[in-house]
Amino acid sequence: MFYRFGKVFYFLSVLVFLFALLYFYAALPEQIGIRLDDQGGILREYPKSTFFYGLAIGFFLFNLVTVYTPKTLETKTNQKLHRLFPIGDPYRDYLLLWFYSFGGWVNLSLTLASLYVHAINNQEVIGASSYNLWFYLMPIILFVWVGGLFVLLFRKFKATQVGVN
Repeated sequence: MFYRFGKVFYFLSVLVFLFALLYFYAALPEQIGIRLDDQGGILREYPKSTFFYGLAIGFFLFNLVTVYTPKTLETKTNQKLHRLFPIGDPYRDYLLLWFYSFGGWVNLSLTLASLYVHAINNQEVIGASSYNLWFYLMPIILFVWVGGLFVLLFRKFKATQVGVN
């Protein structure tokens, strides 16, 4: 039942990413900067279409990778995974929740990347330094979430061993 919350979070993060990507794309100049030097000048410039399509392709690939496993578990196409996490197993629900919420966090990190590029290129409106907390917090969240997967799998395997003995 918990995995439904993960699905809602995932789909909301997809909507937030798509809104942010389209909004920031419309607000960007034709040539956008990706890196800044020490004085605040732009070091590298790319066409905004390159940024848009690159981020859209990255979004598609990351979502394909993060949603593939829970979809194969829900549709029972991966028999080995279905045997390990059968219907009714509480760890199945936790695993589905983890994958959908991880996909949501990945989407939010891509949204943060588009916000960063927008902040670099529109410094009179918004400064990139005002989001430093989020730039440091997002990798920490992703690292903790991956650690949570290992804790979840460890508990599942421990429960499986106890059930066998």
